[in-house]
Amino acid sequence: MRAAPERGRPSFVWRFGQERRFQMLVPFLPANPEPVLDIGCGVGVYMQRFREEALRAFGIDVEMSHLRAAARDGLPVACALAEQLPFPDATFGTVLLHEVLEHFTCDRLALQEALRVTRPGGRLFIFVPNRLYPFETHGIYLGRRYVFGNIPFVPYLPAPLRRRLCPHVRSYTGASLRRLCQGLCCRIVHHVRIYPGYDKIWRRWPRVAGAVRSLAYLAERTPLQLFGLSHFLVLERLAAP
Repeated sequence: MRAAPERGRPSFVWRFGQERRFQMLVPFLPANPEPVLDIGCGVGVYMQRFREEALRAFGIDVEMSHLRAAARDGLPVACALAEQLPFPDATFGTVLLHEVLEHFTCDRLALQEALRVTRPGGRLFIFVPNRLYPFETHGIYLGRRYVFGNIPFVPYLPAPLRRRLCPHVRSYTGASLRRLCQGLCCRIVHHVRIYPGYDKIWRRWPRVAGAVRSLAYLAERTPLQLFGLSHFLVLERLAAP
């Protein structure tokens, strides 16, 4: 019961929201993007998308059921912790951490490992929850009882109270993301906040979803960007000093 809240639910199908995020990272791919590593790959939908662009992609995860599903689709995957990646230094040109960093036992160590296996000039693409988004999308714990759903205003609570309700997941401000990267062998290439794809609304009310998307994506070009669902962060691995 606790696995899904603590480790998150991967993308099982490819929809508008996933494609939009993929198109966001494409302009920032390094000159030599291969091979690609998807950390916390789930069933491998992003790996499949990279392969559609003729890019070799590999994935790691800790959920065996997800890895078996990815392997059945012919994807090269392995069971491994993000904090202990089973790859030599400077192996990959591109590394993706899509809505997974917030679930790791130690996000700093996981980021260090991701940088270690990225070659100089390679890039890391990171999506993580935005602390200023008005809803807690990972549910909350009331004592031992887990309440699933989008819970309003929880992200705005003082940090100790939010941690009590959400011990299973982190949420990041811009400042906390910068602190996470501080002192590591990387530079920030791009950082924005983005709104959701609204795919669930689209399935029931396409016209409503279309209007909501138009307004939300307009807001991304204004100061209201600060209240987006997720941070999108692009890091470039620097040469070791």
